[in-house]
Amino acid sequence: MTLTVDDAIHTATETWRRLGVEQATADEMAEELAADLAAASADGRSVADYMGGDVEALATSWADERGLVPARQHLKETAVAAAQGAVLPALAALAFWYVNWSHLLDPSGESMTTTLDGHVVWEIRQFPNAGVPLMWVGLPLCVVAAFFLIRRAVRETLRHHHASVIEATTQTLTKALPVILAVAAVLAVAIGYFGDFALGTYQLFFTAPMALAGMVGTVAAGAAWVRNRTCPPVTPGS
Repeated sequence: MTLTVDDAIHTATETWRRLGVEQATADEMAEELAADLAAASADGRSVADYMGGDVEALATSWADERGLVPARQHLKETAVAAAQGAVLPALAALAFWYVNWSHLLDPSGESMTTTLDGHVVWEIRQFPNAGVPLMWVGLPLCVVAAFFLIRRAVRETLRHHHASVIEATTQTLTKALPVILAVAAVLAVAIGYFGDFALGTYQLFFTAPMALAGMVGTVAAGAAWVRNRTCPPVTPGS
């Protein structure tokens, strides 16, 4: 697909807006870019040739060189990315817990028969609940999946926003994630015990949404804390 002048200006403008460049300044830069592209076209150069094939990279470099990119921690973006990476593993963990809690795969049961003399005989059949080993195998897999999905989501989000100290954040997050995930798991278990104690049979309606919110919220808060530690806010005079 041929890159047109309008496409280049639109992409550059969107990049500047995402980087936090003020609207008026972005408009001036867009006009300057349009003039440069027109001059390049008059010299027989294509838009792709002038832009180097990567409009976002050139727009980012341009804004950076002019000192127009404000120093941002991207705490909100980091938290949202971590939450997105944690959702699927958290849902899977809840599914494994539910299979165990509901005895969905438990073949045990009981039956009632009546003898000829009118006596009722109950037959109880006890078998191992297959949901128990499934849960204990599934939960560690969910933790491993969460580790890689969260780390990748945070790293890619910071790269998308051309944030600073991405590698430092990623390395610190890699070290902190086991602790963050452990805290999230303990919180989910505590919510489960509270639901069992307070609500009994109806605990599912409380435990599932609250445990999901607790796990995802813990991961989001932990990732934002890591980002704040590795990319402290810029104070005046620093």
